[in-house]
Amino acid sequence: MAVTHQHLPLEQVRPGMILSDVLLDAHGQVLLPQGAVLTENMLALMPRHNIGMLPIQAPPPSPEAIAAQQAADSERLAYLFRKHDPDDPLDAATTLLRSYVTAYRLGTGEAA
Repeated sequence: MAVTHQHLPLEQVRPGMILSDVLLDAHGQVLLPQGAVLTENMLALMPRHNIGMLPIQAPPPSPEAIAAQQAADSERLAYLFRKHDPDDPLDAATTLLRSYVTAYRLGTGEAA
């Protein structure tokens, strides 16, 4: 799973947040590695290095948000394939396409 991130102004960053990328100073020197958990002391030193924005890992989505997204994806797929008859033997290509698209969009990994 890809790590999602957001660039936040220093004022919005709180201790305990995690860097999503390596933090470099103006000379290209590494200040903090990717994945570093930020502390109050680290944040207090950022203005000395002229850092105003930080790449922060977004929190993982909640199970409810994942379920809502999967429901929306399922609804969208049903609309896109609304004219498809899965029992039509002459339309096997569309049946196969639908199974692959469904597996990809819903993350099931189960294609026909």
